[in-house]
Amino acid sequence: MLALLGSTFITVFLAELGDKTQLAIVSISGTTSRPGAVFAGSAAALVLASLVGAAAGGSLSSVIPPDALQLLASVGFLILGTRLILRSASSREDAVPPTP
Repeated sequence: MLALLGSTFITVFLAELGDKTQLAIVSISGTTSRPGAVFAGSAAALVLASLVGAAAGGSLSSVIPPDALQLLASVGFLILGTRLILRSASSREDAVPPTP
């Protein structure tokens, strides 16, 4: 159990570094003199989101095999990443002025 706890902590910690959530927290805490309240609110939100994810994962794994869930999650991330790359590339093309 301790190994699962540790690997989950490391995975989530590394996944959260530098993501949109952390950037939002930095932005919010930069506009207030109460960083403790920002920490408490963001920690509670992450705990609740993790609870929902763990509950949904447990329920889904009783209906869908875990390998299929991992494959589905991988494909979903691949689609999101591809869309972000394509959107970024198209916005760069729009931003570059045409050469005469």
